[in-house]
Amino acid sequence: MVKVGKRQTMKINNFSSKGAHLDAGTGDSKDNILLPNNELEGKVLDIGDELDVMIYRDSEDRLTATLRKTALTVGTIGKLYVTDTNEKLGAFLDWGLKKELLLPHAQMVGEVKPGDEVLVGIYEDSKGRLSATMKIYSFLMPNKDYQKNDFVEGTVYRINPEIGVFVAVDNRYFGLIPNSECFKKFYVGEEIQARVIRVREDGKLDLAMRELAFVQMDKDAESILGKMKILKTHFRFNDDSSPEAIKEYFGISKKAFKRAIGKLLKEGKIEKTEEGFFRLK
Repeated sequence: MVKVGKRQTMKINNFSSKGAHLDAGTGDSKDNILLPNNELEGKVLDIGDELDVMIYRDSEDRLTATLRKTALTVGTIGKLYVTDTNEKLGAFLDWGLKKELLLPHAQMVGEVKPGDEVLVGIYEDSKGRLSATMKIYSFLMPNKDYQKNDFVEGTVYRINPEIGVFVAVDNRYFGLIPNSECFKKFYVGEEIQARVIRVREDGKLDLAMRELAFVQMDKDAESILGKMKILKTHFRFNDDSSPEAIKEYFGISKKAFKRAIGKLLKEGKIEKTEEGFFRLK
């Protein structure tokens, strides 16, 4: 059975002025699939030879074979460059064939423009045509490689204000930065490094952008000192400051802020004013 969008081995049934015709396995020569002449240049082939090909639909919607290697096949995920956009259709992606891959508007996440590199999965639509989608949740797999506190790399593919930031770890595993760990703004397509804070029973990974507390505390303390040097007497943060204000200005949680302030007080680098704020000592 012919599998559109997948590499497979097919046998040459006959030749014509158009190219080699590959046996589709149906027993009917009318179903044979053309491997065009431009694919045969420089090759010596005979009837009965087996070829490793991929099947796709050409510009006239006919099943066609190619020997060329595409960047992705159906069911796989990867990053492709946007070559052009069309107001009605969507975006066109370079995946290694003359006929570019369509990323329909309905399958986009956020703004897409020429020159962008987008993380997509390849699927076969209801009409048997190959298309790309940025909605890749169903393409991802449970983690098999990472444990708690491991550091990972991934790509942001979706942002849900109520849940958090969805990340494709290694562009293959389920990852999520929960809202409680989101201390900066993210954007779709952003490549990040994060720490695994939990491996769920289903293999999905919860992530944090911050290191272990005792390591991160030093970095937070240095950041706060830097802010204090800039603001000087206008530094108006203390134990009563709201978590929202601390997160917006420092990009950390209130708990992390208090931990870093405690470290600076203990080291004698800052002191508390009569008003209850902090200043450089």
